Amino acid sequence: MYNLSPRIRGLWDALFALVSLQSGIELEIIAHAAPAPLSELWARPDMGAVFMCGYPFSRMPVAAARPTMLAAPVSSEAWSLDQPLYASHILVASTGPVNAVADLAAARWGWTVRDSQSGYHAARSFLAGQFAGKMKQSMTVGPLLNPPGIVAALKDGKIDAGAIDAYAFQLLSMHEPDAIDGLRILATTDPLPAPLLVAAQTLPVDIITALQQSLVTLHETPEGRAALERLGLRRFSTVDPSTYDVLPQRADDADRRLGIPW
Repeated sequence: MYNLSPRIRGLWDALFALVSLQSGIELEIIAHAAPAPLSELWARPDMGAVFMCGYPFSRMPVAAARPTMLAAPVSSEAWSLDQPLYASHILVASTGPVNAVADLAAARWGWTVRDSQSGYHAARSFLAGQFAGKMKQSMTVGPLLNPPGIVAALKDGKIDAGAIDAYAFQLLSMHEPDAIDGLRILATTDPLPAPLLVAAQTLPVDIITALQQSLVTLHETPEGRAALERLGLRRFSTVDPSTYDVLPQRADDADRRLGIPW
């Protein structure tokens, strides 16, 4: 989910290597790049620590295939409120046709995938709050799969606006600033529960406990703090599964208020 470039992937590899070392659990780091579906990754019975969007997590039946929660990241950015929260940035081209929030009602929107909170539902909730009952059918482009897909479509002029995960934008700003050159943040959505690291439901309890303990104490060691800082994080935090129940509720509310399909 956050392997946004080879450089950024290397930083994640280093962090998970440290988690593996400190937990005593051998983790094999496997690339799962787009367009490979994330749903296939989340279904793996050997999944040890994988990022998962809170929206599909909240939609999964608890007793069925829902993975086990480990922890969620706490970004160093102000929008996190120093909690395991994130937001979405509404991005536009600096020289594009959208100059103000009022222009978004008639903009060509790009979206990632329909089960994404940050790249789909966050934008719809934002628009419902701004233009409930006032929007006409708008042109949309998707699926664009991930934040780089939104960025590329904006730069190519295929869309006028798109929402991307604010933490993904933070990582690009830190390590790949050229990738977002020529784009600007028009607005930022409300903070909501961040994507979480999950493990396969079938893993033994002792493995789950060791991985979780390693993650939530990572910031307590110099090596851990350094690995987190390179990724713009303060720490990982445990989260109650019920925290994510708000995401489908907000999505359903946006569908009703917006009144137009995408």
